Amino acid sequence: MVTLAERLDEMTRPGELYEKLEDGAVRCYACAHRCLIKPGRRGICQVRFNADGELRVPWGYVAALQVDPIEKKPFSHVLPGADALTFGMLGCDFHCSYCQNWLTSQTLRDPQAGIDPDYILRITPEKLVEYALRNGAQAVVSSYNEPLITSEWAVDVFRLAKLRGLLCAYVSNGNATPEVLDYLRPYVDAYKVDLKTMQDRQYRKLGGVLQHVLDTIRRAHDMGFWVEVVTLVVPGFNDSPEELWEAARFLASVSPDIPWHVTAFHPDYKMTDPPPTSARTLLQAAEIGQEAGLHFVYAGNLPGRVGSLEDTRCPQCGETVVARRGYIVTDYRLTAEGNCPRCGTHIPGIWHTDPQQVRLHGWGYPRPVR
Repeated sequence: MVTLAERLDEMTRPGELYEKLEDGAVRCYACAHRCLIKPGRRGICQVRFNADGELRVPWGYVAALQVDPIEKKPFSHVLPGADALTFGMLGCDFHCSYCQNWLTSQTLRDPQAGIDPDYILRITPEKLVEYALRNGAQAVVSSYNEPLITSEWAVDVFRLAKLRGLLCAYVSNGNATPEVLDYLRPYVDAYKVDLKTMQDRQYRKLGGVLQHVLDTIRRAHDMGFWVEVVTLVVPGFNDSPEELWEAARFLASVSPDIPWHVTAFHPDYKMTDPPPTSARTLLQAAEIGQEAGLHFVYAGNLPGRVGSLEDTRCPQCGETVVARRGYIVTDYRLTAEGNCPRCGTHIPGIWHTDPQQVRLHGWGYPRPVR
């Protein structure tokens, strides 16, 4: 019987995000770990490996593929109400103890993780883009696993998607390098980063380094990606007012226009002791973000329980320009130029050029592609 590792290794191609070193070793720079990989060995992600001095990288398959609202990513300033074709592969360069996608992200690392090799769908970039268009999607998003470690595949998909007028986005842990951001910039419009904690000690428990993520947020913004940031607020892990203030101040120092999503935790994977995040905690976190000077702060995962913090409001006059409940857009009032209809203030983001075509409803739940 073919193992999952054997099946994955079949679905690879030569990488582009690496350099060759002496004695057949390679240095991968798809993520900030910059793994030194000797022949026959794998990187931290387990899915990029050295075969006789050549870095092999994932290509030509998906382990998850579905159409769902772009609000679920979450993006609140990117084509509200649009559907996105979201695809994912396997593997991750982090090992977060509360990962909701651990069965796919921790493949080949955790013996409890992984999926049946026959579940993996071999597919081409052309077919993925065809699915997106057939299902009425306006965006194609790489998510579910960490997209940085499968960037060569994503770029091949996005290159075709952009030719067909689709927006392209990453949902990432932000453990990037300058090289991979340069590689992605011609193809990726929007980049969502998880800012998990402001404590480097806690980040290292998850497999990362705080400064690498902070550098990614600043660099991606400066390079012109549309950046939104999510902090999953975990009781006892990163929910102190002091830490939330530190995160909010950092984001405001990059740009007060970066949307900050503070979202509710629920027990999962190896982190089952903390209780679910309360609406009160999210409201307090959002208030901190606003007081720190951020113009757009959202509270997520608790639809209907966080007041107006699901909506986009004009920072100048307070007008609600996009109203939401969960993943559903209930009202869209921005002009074709992305301006507030009341005072004319421009709201930063990637907006619909024809507001009359905005769908004022959402699926709310993923649906399979057709």
